[in-house]
Amino acid sequence: MSPRGEVRAAGVIPVRLRPGTLEVAVVHRPKYDDWSWPKGKLDHGEDFVSAAVRETWEETGLRVRLVAPLPQVRYPLRSGGTKLVSYWTAEVAGGTGQLEHEVDQVEWLTPERAAARLTYQRDRELLERVVARHTAGLLDAWPLLVVRHAHALSRDDWSGPDELRPLSKSGTRRAQGRMAAVLAAYAPQLVLSSPAVRCTDSVLPFSRETGVEVSTRKGLSEEGFAADRSKVDKHLDRVLARGEATALCTHGPVLPTLLTRLADRAHVHLDNSEHRMLRRLRDAAMDKGEILACTMAGRGEDARVVAVERHRPS
Repeated sequence: MSPRGEVRAAGVIPVRLRPGTLEVAVVHRPKYDDWSWPKGKLDHGEDFVSAAVRETWEETGLRVRLVAPLPQVRYPLRSGGTKLVSYWTAEVAGGTGQLEHEVDQVEWLTPERAAARLTYQRDRELLERVVARHTAGLLDAWPLLVVRHAHALSRDDWSGPDELRPLSKSGTRRAQGRMAAVLAAYAPQLVLSSPAVRCTDSVLPFSRETGVEVSTRKGLSEEGFAADRSKVDKHLDRVLARGEATALCTHGPVLPTLLTRLADRAHVHLDNSEHRMLRRLRDAAMDKGEILACTMAGRGEDARVVAVERHRPS
Protein backbone atom coordinates (compact mmCIF):
# COMPACT_ATOMS: atom_id res chain seq x y z
CA MET A 1 0.00 0.00 0.00
CA SER A 2 1.07 3.59 -0.53
CA PRO A 3 1.88 5.94 2.37
CA ARG A 4 -1.68 7.26 2.16
CA GLY A 5 -3.13 3.78 2.66
CA GLU A 6 -4.11 3.49 -1.00
CA VAL A 7 -3.87 0.00 -2.51
CA ARG A 8 -1.67 0.01 -5.60
CA ALA A 9 -2.25 -2.47 -8.40
CA ALA A 10 -1.43 -2.99 -12.06
CA GLY A 11 -2.92 -4.82 -15.00
CA VAL A 12 -3.18 -5.08 -18.75
CA ILE A 13 -5.65 -5.21 -21.57
CA PRO A 14 -4.30 -8.00 -23.78
CA VAL A 15 -4.97 -7.20 -27.43
CA ARG A 16 -4.53 -9.04 -30.69
CA LEU A 17 -5.15 -7.87 -34.22
CA ARG A 18 -6.55 -10.24 -36.79
CA PRO A 19 -7.40 -9.25 -40.37
CA GLY A 20 -10.02 -6.55 -39.94
CA THR A 21 -10.72 -7.51 -36.33
CA LEU A 22 -9.58 -6.36 -32.90
CA GLU A 23 -9.90 -8.77 -29.98
CA VAL A 24 -9.24 -8.27 -26.27
CA ALA A 25 -8.89 -10.83 -23.49
CA VAL A 26 -11.19 -10.63 -20.46
CA VAL A 27 -10.99 -12.81 -17.35
CA HIS A 28 -13.58 -14.28 -14.99
CA ARG A 29 -12.86 -14.42 -11.24
CA PRO A 30 -15.09 -16.99 -9.51
CA LYS A 31 -14.43 -15.47 -6.07
CA TYR A 32 -16.20 -12.27 -7.16
CA ASP A 33 -18.15 -13.73 -10.10
CA ASP A 34 -17.06 -10.80 -12.26
CA TRP A 35 -15.47 -10.19 -15.66
CA SER A 36 -12.61 -7.73 -15.83
CA TRP A 37 -9.03 -7.26 -17.00
CA PRO A 38 -6.05 -9.22 -15.63
CA LYS A 39 -4.67 -7.23 -12.69
CA GLY A 40 -3.41 -7.49 -9.14
CA LYS A 41 -1.67 -5.75 -6.25
CA LEU A 42 1.99 -4.78 -6.29
CA ASP A 43 4.37 -6.83 -4.19
CA HIS A 44 6.55 -4.91 -1.74
CA GLY A 45 9.10 -2.84 -3.67
CA GLU A 46 7.68 -3.88 -7.05
CA ASP A 47 7.24 -1.54 -10.02
CA PHE A 48 3.84 -1.10 -11.65
CA VAL A 49 5.12 -2.50 -14.97
CA SER A 50 6.55 -5.62 -13.34
CA ALA A 51 3.35 -6.22 -11.39
CA ALA A 52 1.23 -5.87 -14.52
CA VAL A 53 3.20 -8.58 -16.32
CA ARG A 54 3.51 -10.85 -13.29
CA GLU A 55 -0.19 -10.68 -12.42
CA THR A 56 -1.19 -11.39 -16.00
CA TRP A 57 1.07 -14.44 -16.03
CA GLU A 58 -0.31 -15.69 -12.71
CA GLU A 59 -3.94 -15.18 -13.71
CA THR A 60 -3.90 -16.22 -17.38
CA GLY A 61 -0.75 -18.27 -17.95
CA LEU A 62 0.20 -15.81 -20.70
CA ARG A 63 3.50 -13.98 -21.00
CA VAL A 64 2.76 -10.48 -22.22
CA ARG A 65 4.81 -7.59 -23.57
CA LEU A 66 3.68 -4.14 -22.47
CA VAL A 67 3.12 -1.82 -25.40
CA ALA A 68 1.36 1.41 -24.41
CA PRO A 69 0.17 2.96 -21.14
CA LEU A 70 -3.51 3.57 -20.46
CA PRO A 71 -5.04 6.04 -17.98
CA GLN A 72 -4.76 5.08 -14.32
CA VAL A 73 -8.00 4.09 -12.61
CA ARG A 74 -8.85 4.97 -9.02
CA TYR A 75 -11.95 3.65 -7.25
CA PRO A 76 -13.24 3.10 -3.69
CA LEU A 77 -12.99 -0.26 -1.99
CA ARG A 78 -15.86 -1.86 -0.08
CA SER A 79 -13.57 -2.25 2.91
CA GLY A 80 -12.71 1.44 2.86
CA GLY A 81 -9.88 3.33 1.22
CA THR A 82 -9.19 3.36 -2.49
CA LYS A 83 -7.37 1.33 -5.12
CA LEU A 84 -5.13 2.84 -7.81
CA VAL A 85 -4.57 0.65 -10.87
CA SER A 86 -2.12 1.34 -13.69
CA TYR A 87 -2.94 -0.34 -17.01
CA TRP A 88 -1.19 -1.00 -20.32
CA THR A 89 -2.18 -2.50 -23.61
CA ALA A 90 -0.14 -5.65 -24.09
CA GLU A 91 0.50 -8.33 -26.67
CA VAL A 92 0.99 -12.01 -25.93
CA ALA A 93 4.65 -13.01 -26.20
CA GLY A 94 4.41 -16.59 -24.91
CA GLY A 95 3.01 -18.85 -22.22
CA THR A 96 0.72 -21.85 -22.18
CA GLY A 97 -2.50 -20.16 -21.13
CA GLN A 98 -2.89 -22.64 -18.27
CA LEU A 99 -5.03 -21.13 -15.49
CA GLU A 100 -3.71 -21.50 -11.97
CA HIS A 101 -4.50 -18.39 -9.91
CA GLU A 102 -7.85 -16.71 -9.11
CA VAL A 103 -9.18 -16.92 -12.68
CA ASP A 104 -11.21 -19.79 -14.13
CA GLN A 105 -11.92 -18.41 -17.63
CA VAL A 106 -10.09 -16.28 -20.20
CA GLU A 107 -11.94 -15.29 -23.34
CA TRP A 108 -10.83 -13.36 -26.43
CA LEU A 109 -13.72 -11.19 -27.56
CA THR A 110 -14.47 -8.42 -30.01
CA PRO A 111 -14.82 -5.00 -28.33
CA GLU A 112 -18.60 -5.17 -28.66
CA ARG A 113 -18.83 -8.54 -26.95
CA ALA A 114 -16.25 -7.56 -24.34
CA ALA A 115 -18.20 -4.40 -23.44
CA ALA A 116 -21.29 -6.52 -22.85
CA ARG A 117 -19.35 -9.03 -20.75
CA LEU A 118 -17.38 -6.66 -18.51
CA THR A 119 -18.86 -6.14 -15.06
CA TYR A 120 -17.55 -2.66 -14.25
CA GLN A 121 -18.09 0.64 -16.02
CA ARG A 122 -14.48 1.66 -15.33
CA ASP A 123 -13.32 -1.34 -17.36
CA ARG A 124 -15.63 -0.44 -20.23
CA GLU A 125 -14.20 3.09 -20.23
CA LEU A 126 -10.69 1.66 -20.62
CA LEU A 127 -11.97 -0.49 -23.48
CA GLU A 128 -13.29 2.65 -25.17
CA ARG A 129 -9.76 4.09 -25.04
CA VAL A 130 -8.37 0.98 -26.67
CA VAL A 131 -10.99 1.06 -29.42
CA ALA A 132 -10.27 4.76 -30.04
CA ARG A 133 -6.57 3.96 -30.49
CA HIS A 134 -7.44 1.16 -32.86
CA THR A 135 -9.67 3.47 -34.89
CA ALA A 136 -6.83 6.00 -35.08
CA GLY A 137 -4.43 3.32 -36.30
CA LEU A 138 -2.28 3.51 -33.15
CA LEU A 139 -2.85 0.07 -31.64
CA ASP A 140 -0.40 -1.76 -33.92
CA ALA A 141 2.56 -0.41 -31.94
CA TRP A 142 5.85 -1.53 -30.42
CA PRO A 143 8.08 -0.37 -27.54
CA LEU A 144 11.42 1.38 -28.10
CA LEU A 145 13.38 1.53 -24.84
CA VAL A 146 16.08 4.18 -24.63
CA VAL A 147 18.45 3.20 -21.82
CA ARG A 148 21.14 5.27 -20.14
CA HIS A 149 23.73 3.02 -18.53
CA ALA A 150 23.65 2.64 -14.76
CA HIS A 151 26.02 4.46 -12.42
CA ALA A 152 29.68 3.61 -13.10
CA LEU A 153 32.92 4.15 -11.23
CA SER A 154 34.12 7.72 -11.65
CA ARG A 155 36.91 8.41 -14.11
CA ASP A 156 39.06 9.59 -11.20
CA ASP A 157 38.72 6.20 -9.53
CA TRP A 158 39.56 4.18 -12.65
CA SER A 159 43.02 3.92 -14.20
CA GLY A 160 42.22 1.64 -17.13
CA PRO A 161 40.78 2.39 -20.58
CA ASP A 162 37.51 4.29 -20.30
CA GLU A 163 35.60 1.74 -22.37
CA LEU A 164 36.42 -0.86 -19.68
CA ARG A 165 35.26 1.30 -16.76
CA PRO A 166 32.77 -0.86 -14.81
CA LEU A 167 29.56 -0.15 -13.00
CA SER A 168 29.71 0.91 -9.37
CA LYS A 169 28.14 -1.29 -6.71
CA SER A 170 24.96 0.78 -6.79
CA GLY A 171 24.94 0.66 -10.59
CA THR A 172 25.30 -3.12 -10.54
CA ARG A 173 22.39 -3.43 -8.10
CA ARG A 174 20.28 -1.18 -10.34
CA ALA A 175 21.13 -3.20 -13.46
CA GLN A 176 20.41 -6.54 -11.79
CA GLY A 177 17.23 -5.30 -10.13
CA ARG A 178 14.92 -2.61 -11.44
CA MET A 179 16.50 -2.22 -14.89
CA ALA A 180 16.25 -5.94 -15.65
CA ALA A 181 12.67 -6.00 -14.34
CA VAL A 182 11.54 -3.01 -16.42
CA LEU A 183 13.20 -4.39 -19.55
CA ALA A 184 11.51 -7.74 -18.96
CA ALA A 185 8.09 -6.06 -18.77
CA TYR A 186 8.53 -4.68 -22.30
CA ALA A 187 10.33 -7.85 -23.47
CA PRO A 188 12.55 -6.37 -26.20
CA GLN A 189 13.41 -8.78 -29.00
CA LEU A 190 16.49 -6.78 -29.93
CA VAL A 191 19.02 -5.24 -27.51
CA LEU A 192 21.64 -2.86 -28.91
CA SER A 193 24.37 -1.36 -26.75
CA SER A 194 27.51 0.68 -26.81
CA PRO A 195 30.45 -1.74 -26.43
CA ALA A 196 31.56 0.12 -23.28
CA VAL A 197 31.44 -2.20 -20.27
CA ARG A 198 29.25 0.17 -18.28
CA CYS A 199 26.61 -0.08 -21.03
CA THR A 200 26.76 -3.80 -21.76
CA ASP A 201 26.72 -4.61 -18.04
CA SER A 202 23.58 -2.48 -17.67
CA VAL A 203 21.61 -4.78 -19.98
CA LEU A 204 23.39 -8.12 -19.49
CA PRO A 205 21.25 -9.15 -16.47
CA PHE A 206 18.15 -8.93 -18.68
CA SER A 207 19.98 -10.80 -21.44
CA ARG A 208 21.02 -13.61 -19.13
CA GLU A 209 17.51 -14.00 -17.74
CA THR A 210 15.81 -14.10 -21.13
CA GLY A 211 18.38 -15.33 -23.63
CA VAL A 212 18.04 -12.20 -25.77
CA GLU A 213 21.59 -11.44 -26.95
CA VAL A 214 23.19 -8.02 -26.58
CA SER A 215 24.54 -6.69 -29.89
CA THR A 216 27.14 -3.94 -29.59
CA ARG A 217 27.47 -0.96 -31.91
CA LYS A 218 30.52 1.31 -31.88
CA GLY A 219 28.35 4.16 -33.15
CA LEU A 220 26.52 4.13 -29.80
CA SER A 221 29.72 4.64 -27.79
CA GLU A 222 31.02 8.05 -26.73
CA GLU A 223 34.12 7.61 -28.88
CA GLY A 224 32.18 6.40 -31.90
CA PHE A 225 29.69 9.22 -31.57
CA ALA A 226 32.49 11.81 -31.36
CA ALA A 227 34.12 10.37 -34.48
CA ASP A 228 30.95 10.17 -36.59
CA ARG A 229 27.62 11.44 -35.26
CA SER A 230 25.72 10.19 -38.30
CA LYS A 231 26.08 6.57 -37.17
CA VAL A 232 23.57 7.12 -34.35
CA ASP A 233 20.99 8.21 -36.91
CA LYS A 234 21.74 5.14 -39.02
CA HIS A 235 21.30 2.80 -36.05
CA LEU A 236 17.99 4.44 -35.12
CA ASP A 237 16.78 4.29 -38.72
CA ARG A 238 17.47 0.56 -38.83
CA VAL A 239 15.57 0.05 -35.58
CA LEU A 240 12.61 2.03 -36.89
CA ALA A 241 12.63 0.05 -40.12
CA ARG A 242 12.48 -3.27 -38.22
CA GLY A 243 9.63 -2.04 -36.06
CA GLU A 244 9.96 -4.58 -33.25
CA ALA A 245 10.43 -4.25 -29.51
CA THR A 246 13.94 -2.89 -29.02
CA ALA A 247 16.18 -1.65 -26.20
CA LEU A 248 19.03 0.71 -27.01
CA CYS A 249 21.65 1.40 -24.30
CA THR A 250 24.05 4.30 -24.62
CA HIS A 251 25.74 7.28 -22.93
CA GLY A 252 24.70 10.74 -21.79
CA PRO A 253 26.47 12.61 -24.65
CA VAL A 254 24.70 10.45 -27.26
CA LEU A 255 21.20 10.79 -25.85
CA PRO A 256 20.39 14.36 -27.04
CA THR A 257 20.74 13.28 -30.66
CA LEU A 258 18.51 10.24 -30.14
CA LEU A 259 15.89 12.17 -28.20
CA THR A 260 15.85 15.00 -30.74
CA ARG A 261 15.11 12.49 -33.48
CA LEU A 262 12.34 10.92 -31.42
CA ALA A 263 10.84 14.30 -30.46
CA ASP A 264 10.73 15.17 -34.15
CA ARG A 265 8.71 12.00 -34.69
CA ALA A 266 6.04 12.86 -32.12
CA HIS A 267 2.58 11.85 -33.30
CA VAL A 268 -0.17 14.45 -33.23
CA HIS A 269 -1.90 12.28 -30.59
CA LEU A 270 1.14 12.34 -28.27
CA ASP A 271 0.21 14.03 -25.00
CA ASN A 272 1.66 17.55 -24.82
CA SER A 273 3.31 16.85 -21.47
CA GLU A 274 5.03 13.77 -22.90
CA HIS A 275 6.21 15.74 -25.93
CA ARG A 276 7.65 18.38 -23.61
CA MET A 277 9.30 15.61 -21.61
CA LEU A 278 11.13 14.36 -24.69
CA ARG A 279 12.37 17.84 -25.52
CA ARG A 280 13.32 18.55 -21.91
CA LEU A 281 15.33 15.34 -21.63
CA ARG A 282 17.09 16.27 -24.84
CA ASP A 283 18.58 19.26 -22.97
CA ALA A 284 18.69 17.84 -19.43
CA ALA A 285 20.21 14.37 -19.39
CA MET A 286 18.31 11.27 -18.41
CA ASP A 287 19.27 9.82 -15.04
CA LYS A 288 21.93 7.13 -14.98
CA GLY A 289 20.09 3.84 -14.97
CA GLU A 290 16.92 5.38 -16.39
CA ILE A 291 14.81 3.69 -19.05
CA LEU A 292 12.63 5.80 -21.32
CA ALA A 293 9.83 3.69 -22.81
CA CYS A 294 8.60 5.13 -26.12
CA THR A 295 5.57 3.54 -27.74
CA MET A 296 6.07 3.61 -31.51
CA ALA A 297 3.27 3.31 -34.07
CA GLY A 298 4.28 2.52 -37.61
CA ARG A 299 7.61 1.58 -39.09
CA GLY A 300 10.35 3.16 -41.11
CA GLU A 301 9.62 6.70 -42.26
CA ASP A 302 6.09 6.41 -40.87
CA ALA A 303 7.20 5.51 -37.31
CA ARG A 304 5.85 7.98 -34.76
CA VAL A 305 6.03 8.30 -30.96
CA VAL A 306 2.54 7.94 -29.47
CA ALA A 307 3.39 7.60 -25.76
CA VAL A 308 6.37 8.11 -23.44
CA GLU A 309 7.04 6.81 -19.91
CA ARG A 310 10.01 7.45 -17.63
CA HIS A 311 11.37 4.65 -15.44
CA ARG A 312 13.82 6.44 -13.16
CA PRO A 313 16.07 5.01 -10.43
CA SER A 314 14.28 4.94 -7.10
